[in-house]
Amino acid sequence: MHDPLALVIGLLQPSAALSKLVTASGCWAVRPPGMGPFYAALLEGNCALSITGRVPVRLGEGDFMLIPAAEDFKVASLIPPPDGRVIEPVEIRPGVFHLGEPGAPDTRMLVGYCAFKSNDAALLVSLLPELVVVRGERRLTTLVELLSEEARAERPGRDEVVARLLEVLLIEAFRATAGPSAAPGLLRGLADERLAATLRRMHGEPSRPWTVGALAREAALSRSTFFDRFRREVGVSPMEYLSGWRMAIAKDLLRGEGVSVSEVAQRVGYSSSSTFSVAFTRQVGASPTTYARGQAR
Repeated sequence: MHDPLALVIGLLQPSAALSKLVTASGCWAVRPPGMGPFYAALLEGNCALSITGRVPVRLGEGDFMLIPAAEDFKVASLIPPPDGRVIEPVEIRPGVFHLGEPGAPDTRMLVGYCAFKSNDAALLVSLLPELVVVRGERRLTTLVELLSEEARAERPGRDEVVARLLEVLLIEAFRATAGPSAAPGLLRGLADERLAATLRRMHGEPSRPWTVGALAREAALSRSTFFDRFRREVGVSPMEYLSGWRMAIAKDLLRGEGVSVSEVAQRVGYSSSSTFSVAFTRQVGASPTTYARGQAR
């Protein structure tokens, strides 16, 4: 059975960009530079996470946070600096940074940035939550520790190991927050038993000539009930979701070598190359041939 979450994470092609240990004491606040997806595991102490437009979140020892795409956020001590200023962390030794007042730290956290190498990252990230907070899950802290250790090592195969650890970390983080309370998107859809069956079929068999009626039968729901439920839980209509998924796969295939446009069209469920080319050009802004040529360069 195909796992939609694992397929999405795999297509994102995560790679590590930066990993470090941050210690802090007293009053402090930092605004990370928005280098890409940000994650942190609190090893000791407390802090507050503030994202523009959201209620601040308090985090404590053993908690994990992941921000896949937010550009404007701040992490601070529970009592922030009185003047509201943010400060730059000071590197006290390679890979270790300090925030706030000198002296023994009362907060320690492992933080990192990763990059999504997929050209379709924006579409794929839109299927996932804007913020993930997991409380007291030791598995996630262990994965962050392994990532940090491996990122600093100069061992053979390091990049491949880091990429696989990142995939596991992201899957663990996202599935820990799946459920009816999640924001509309892939995770909330997977929490619905009927819709999960349909999502797995869409992801596992994108070449099938799916219709809303056929997808509704997979969910054992009437066509109208399925359509309304899918749009409410996933955030887009079934055919919009399917089209986006097909184009994500098509882009991935076109980035490879030796795969013709007609073969790509067949593998993502289009009856002819011309029909596929029209749909691809409408969504991507370039024909499949032009896109493939650009990726080759």
